[in-house]
Amino acid sequence: MTISGQSERFAKNDYMSLDSKYPALKYLKPAAKRRIPHFVWEYLDSATGNELAQANNRAALQSIEMMPTILRGEIYPQTSQTFLGKTYDLPFGVAPVGMSGLIWADAERHLARNAAAANLPYTLSTVACQTPETIGPLTNGNGWFQLYPPKDLEIRKDMIHRISNAGFETLVLTLDLPAASRRERQNRGGITQPPVLTTRIMAQIALKPHWAIETALFGRPEMPFVASYGENIRGLPTTEHIGYLLRTSPDLEYLCWLRDHWKGHLIVKGVLNSNDIAQLEQVGTDAIWVSNHAGRQFDAAPASIHVLPTIRQATKLPIIFDSGVETGLDILRAIALGADFVMLGRAWHYALGALGSKGPAHLTHILQQDLLANMAQLGIEGFSECSKKIWS
Repeated sequence: MTISGQSERFAKNDYMSLDSKYPALKYLKPAAKRRIPHFVWEYLDSATGNELAQANNRAALQSIEMMPTILRGEIYPQTSQTFLGKTYDLPFGVAPVGMSGLIWADAERHLARNAAAANLPYTLSTVACQTPETIGPLTNGNGWFQLYPPKDLEIRKDMIHRISNAGFETLVLTLDLPAASRRERQNRGGITQPPVLTTRIMAQIALKPHWAIETALFGRPEMPFVASYGENIRGLPTTEHIGYLLRTSPDLEYLCWLRDHWKGHLIVKGVLNSNDIAQLEQVGTDAIWVSNHAGRQFDAAPASIHVLPTIRQATKLPIIFDSGVETGLDILRAIALGADFVMLGRAWHYALGALGSKGPAHLTHILQQDLLANMAQLGIEGFSECSKKIWS
């Protein structure tokens, strides 16, 4: 479905009322907090350490000023963006989030279906609550798969085979998780993987009946893809789930092997240092994903937006950007500083927590409208004009 078709659907389903209640992500976020259990909220919303990297991502984005333009007459913004040979209706998509189905029942399917309808890319996590075989057919060719690199060679080969056969043509290798991070808020929340129904957790669930009913109807969230390759270990912290038991911290040789065996597009996620670019180019990486994992891995990491211009200067490869993005204006800021495409992770899950299955479509609508409004203020009709609008 095109964006114009989506707008018609919003009107038919009285999405004007959603606009009046939730005109921006900042209103969806507290609504999600009210509707999901505390331990789930801590999993979704927390970062690592003192959460400085998470806060710096937002502060850095908000510090970027752009110069509006007058006397341009009528502006007719074009919001489509071509990335790796495919044209999407908007310049943003869905970043991978592990255990999406814990945050809201059937989250992966809700997100995949919305991405297909809105013509956006959707990235399924290795540690999702659905298998690639379930989600791939729902994406209408817009499915990307995020790989936490398995150590065992046979498991690696089988995963790649299954991912490809499920219809995923783009593989995203995450490199910024050499070890489990310490997410203190998340750990204090009391969640384990899979979730164990302690008295404390049950009390939190009882306070959120809508989430409890949806989860009960759909079933307890698990990680079926990785669980199919080993014993389902119970009682581990969420930062040390079965996905970590199977995975390794890859080196250059590992990346070369993956490039040789994966025939589709290969994106490397978690790049912050421009000194790493040359070897990624030599291997044959198709695109680079600039990200500090939204502050969830290393609290002293620089804000992703601060390193983006340096990465842009270092390569001609397409660049994806994430970390801290909340608005259409943030998307324009990232494009202005060198990104070709922008991804959001937590944002989609705040929308799911707030509105359930209606959340992803409403967030798409919010971001699209914010893009259009701010492009008009800047006096631009295409994203290629963004870089001229940075004020310094």
